Amino acid sequence: MRFLFILFLSVTFQSVISQNQFIPVDIPYKTALETAKKENKPLFVMLYADWCPHCNLMKTEVLSDPAVIDFLNKNFVCTYKNIEKDEGIVLKNKFNTKSLPTFLFIDSNETLIYALKGEMKKAEFQNELRYALNPKMQLPYLEKEFLADPSNSDKFFIYLNTLKKGKDRTELSPATHTYLNTQSDAQLVSELNWRVIANGVTDINSREFQYVLKHQKEFATVASQNRVDRKIESIVNELLRPLVDNLDTINYYKQREVAKSIRLQKTDSLVFKYDLSLAERTEKWDFYKKVTLEDTQKLVWNDASFLKDIGNTYLKHINDTESLKKAIFWVNHSLELNDSYDGNLLEAKLYNKIKDKKKALEYAKNAKAIAKEMDWNSKEVDVLLAELNTKQPK
Repeated sequence: MRFLFILFLSVTFQSVISQNQFIPVDIPYKTALETAKKENKPLFVMLYADWCPHCNLMKTEVLSDPAVIDFLNKNFVCTYKNIEKDEGIVLKNKFNTKSLPTFLFIDSNETLIYALKGEMKKAEFQNELRYALNPKMQLPYLEKEFLADPSNSDKFFIYLNTLKKGKDRTELSPATHTYLNTQSDAQLVSELNWRVIANGVTDINSREFQYVLKHQKEFATVASQNRVDRKIESIVNELLRPLVDNLDTINYYKQREVAKSIRLQKTDSLVFKYDLSLAERTEKWDFYKKVTLEDTQKLVWNDASFLKDIGNTYLKHINDTESLKKAIFWVNHSLELNDSYDGNLLEAKLYNKIKDKKKALEYAKNAKAIAKEMDWNSKEVDVLLAELNTKQPK
């Protein structure tokens, strides 16, 4: 009898624990849609990955809350999909998911009526669940209202701000251009329309962005030059970063020319850094050398850290003496900007690589002195000094 009582307490305790834990239910997508139609409820889909910290935080701090669980189960048919498995992969591609976690709200006709992304506090998430149930706050209604009067900035912003909750910036572009097409060139230069451009324009070739490029001073009066600069840099980042991330060299080389055509130092600097990143990741050392020989002094001449990074890459991957002499010149300038242990050690190694032992020894001694003064571990420079002293002619 005592055993049964203890067993009962154990089962009860486990039930209480399980009620406060997030247990993802992976209902097949088609089954969930059919159930949603039958029960006249929207479908709620969470897309997640096991490695995603924001997903795990939502599971442990929000989706495990009894009030949230109860609200979801009463108002939605819920299913949870890992984007690295089976249907999760399909849904990730189908709904163009680029952020995790993503929460999709879908009607029985498979129309996306609402979407959210990222982590939220419990109260915010509960409010968003209520918004998702309100027909007048859902995407189809807001889109219809906006398209009925696309010049109406209030309706546009309501629609845009709802889209932003669950969509990538590039997916805001169609609605943004629909609204901006109702505005003349002269009307673009306003505080309100700057907000539209800053939030929704992502196409480097678009009329609106090209107009910003040609009228930066005018836009700076309604925003600020700093905001205009940030927007220009953002456009270039959005154009080139995905191509570098995906190692898409063919399209990268095409699009870099579009970015270079802007002909501003700030965008040239971005292209330069993307060039080097792509060259390193694809091990295109001839391209790396070409870009750095052309633009290092023009674009990163006052960045001591970047000059040393380039010097390190030359040390590892570039072998012709004339190019190495340029790297020595750049690293020497980095030392003029900031005399450092690692800079002197790098300079010593570069001189050693072109077989100038006298200069290599000079910079190795500088590095050793800095290490001694700062009480740092000098093992690496000691090894180099031993090698250089052995090879020094008498």
